[in-house]
Amino acid sequence: MAKTRKVKDPFASREAKKYDDPIPSREYILSHLEAAAAPIGHEALCKELRLKTDTQCEALRRRLIAMSRDGQLISNRRGVYGLAGRMELIKGTVQGSKDDYGFFIPADGSDDLYLSSREMQKVFDGDTVLARVSGLDNRGRKEGMIVEILQRGVRQIVGRYYSDSGIGILVPANRRINHEILVPKEHSRGAIDGQFVVGEITSFPSSRHQGVARIIEILGDSATPGLEIEIIVRSHDLPNKWPASVSTQLKKITDSISAADFNSRADLRQLPFVTIDGEDARDFDDAVYAESCQESGNIAWKLYVAIADVSHYVNVDSPLDEEALNRGTSVYFPGHVIPMLPEQISNGVCSLKPNQDRLVMICEMAVSGAGEVEQYKFYEGIIHSHARLTYTEVADILEPMDSEAGLGLQQRLKKRHAPVVAHLETLYQLYGKLRQARKLGGALDFETIETRIVFGENRRIKEIIPVVRNCAHRLIEECMLCANVAAGKLLQASSLPALYRVHDGPSSEKLEKLREYLRDMGLGLGGGDKPEPVHYQKLLQQIGERPDSNLLQTMVIRSMMQAVYQSENIGHFGLGFGVYAHFTSPIRRYPDLLVHRAIRFLIRNNKGKHVVKAKGAAVLGKAAIYPYGANEMHTLGENCSLHERRADAASYEVIDWLKCEYMQNHVGDEFAGTISAVTGFGLFVALESIYIEGLIHITALDNDYYHFDAVRHTLTGERTGNRYHMGDGVRVRVAAVNLDERKIDLVMTDSKSRTRSAKGKSDKKHSRSGKRTRPENAGNTKGRKKVNGRKAGNKKKSRKNT
Repeated sequence: MAKTRKVKDPFASREAKKYDDPIPSREYILSHLEAAAAPIGHEALCKELRLKTDTQCEALRRRLIAMSRDGQLISNRRGVYGLAGRMELIKGTVQGSKDDYGFFIPADGSDDLYLSSREMQKVFDGDTVLARVSGLDNRGRKEGMIVEILQRGVRQIVGRYYSDSGIGILVPANRRINHEILVPKEHSRGAIDGQFVVGEITSFPSSRHQGVARIIEILGDSATPGLEIEIIVRSHDLPNKWPASVSTQLKKITDSISAADFNSRADLRQLPFVTIDGEDARDFDDAVYAESCQESGNIAWKLYVAIADVSHYVNVDSPLDEEALNRGTSVYFPGHVIPMLPEQISNGVCSLKPNQDRLVMICEMAVSGAGEVEQYKFYEGIIHSHARLTYTEVADILEPMDSEAGLGLQQRLKKRHAPVVAHLETLYQLYGKLRQARKLGGALDFETIETRIVFGENRRIKEIIPVVRNCAHRLIEECMLCANVAAGKLLQASSLPALYRVHDGPSSEKLEKLREYLRDMGLGLGGGDKPEPVHYQKLLQQIGERPDSNLLQTMVIRSMMQAVYQSENIGHFGLGFGVYAHFTSPIRRYPDLLVHRAIRFLIRNNKGKHVVKAKGAAVLGKAAIYPYGANEMHTLGENCSLHERRADAASYEVIDWLKCEYMQNHVGDEFAGTISAVTGFGLFVALESIYIEGLIHITALDNDYYHFDAVRHTLTGERTGNRYHMGDGVRVRVAAVNLDERKIDLVMTDSKSRTRSAKGKSDKKHSRSGKRTRPENAGNTKGRKKVNGRKAGNKKKSRKNT
């Protein structure tokens, strides 16, 4: 038994404020167990911590259970508690895959662990578990073993119900859950074979038994319009209904601005702010204004970025705040959105509609003639948007026209928006300098093709069209980037725990593979072991004019890490910024709301030279506006990153579903296409003009032994010498469409004239590398990827996803 500690609990006063009969804090309990020689039971710990009353002992028991649930402690079969770290256990989340295996994603950001099919038998995608490293698999990857399931991530399963010989089976629609769930006949609710249903888990799977569920709702069949969103929303457990407490709070929010609000903010209603958004936008959360400066020195412009002050209406720990945190982000589907905040907020009091007074957070920046932000300051303000403009209108006003019709349109638009045209021209001049300065700084600018789905009747795809980015898109993007960088700098200087948007450089493994591929294409990437953004920029300039530039850009993007939210700033590699935070979209991203709260705390308490407090503004205490510590901010970063990935996955899955529905009407049709990806199990082909991908499985290729080169992205036939290379043009026929698995199967109709010959000296080199696969022995198609929806859909604003 450990000796009774005499060190006082440094958090005792905090606990005393929260509880009438306080017990030691979590931090103190952890430090006590750290000093102990062995795990300790509940009764022994009560004695060591000198707890005297039954109430205190019960409170400790509950706290120990909560700490175990959160992964801070682990309780073994003897009921004693110890530190998970000292038992070499790691807390993390299970990530399933469409195949039988999965991955353990550690909460501390360390390397993922491979989970075998045996381990995945007892868990679902999204479960929170404690795991340890069990060794290496046959590919040299660290393999994990699940020790304890802390929290189930899934309690309801959406999928198809099948009945076979009187036995009901629920097959999850979420392809990361590779379980067939048993449904007893008496709990089938009369479901018919093939219907989509919702099942509630009554018994979770284990290493010996399948999971069991009862049907609680029947959704319909695949012909039901809009069913794809319903299924995927439920599969990903996306919150989409507002709690009653939120509705109650909304009733107290009014559209009027009080006298106290006017006294505590800068009145900028006279400045001609404008909003610039897409034609179908409904919420306008940012407005911009710029003016030329005739002052001495090198300041040429003042740029004002106004963002709706969501933090004024969404108070910390209120029902609105709790639900916004639960959602984390708005989720955008083609023709549909699940907002992070109710429409009364997002499309009402926080939408910067023209000719209406609105509360905002202002980032005012002084910009030099070279496009560098030399000074910045943040303050609370009130604005009055002078115009709601679209990207298309602004581009038509600003860009040179080379036809009579174009000039006529331009004149009509300038006449219609005459009060703000001169200010738009000032913004345009400033944009050119900002873009030039960022380019000189080494920022990466990928010109990828984004698409938009156009619906016909019954929510079926009519067509998929490319979205053309014009100067207005880029103008707003540059303004938002400047404000986000300024917000990041302000937070970093303040030393407040905060969330940054970070993007790490490429891993050494990805870098090596990219360089090998580029070498084979006659290209190179400078910078040695640690290339900087400027080296990638030079590479992008090299490939800009090549006919295969889109595919080469895709390869460069795949070599990059994923941007995330975290409390430790490491900079944003892709944008070339040393510090970066998301400030510009608090209506639809929770991290932005947190940044606003931090900035309002700094403003109201006059902390720093880059904030300005209005004379009539009252002090806001940290507990009221920003009660977050370092540990809480770390957890918020993890949760917000997970919510972002969940939203993206759901959006892409709906797009894949819709594309498969569309392609069901094209089975048997032929298309020209380009090989967009090469794998060991086949070729992905992007079909020209319709922006949809399908798979030519290796079993559909000419009968041969095929060698897959993962570095050069080729499949080479040993006997025929045919080599299929990423970027090759092919002609294909749509062979089949599987809506349940979201797969489009293609067969090649013209391979000889479109593929490269692999004969010659390099054949031997390719034959030695990669995997050797014969089509008739390729096995089942489990390895097939979904139809790719990476760049399709109705994303709101590309500038806000950086």
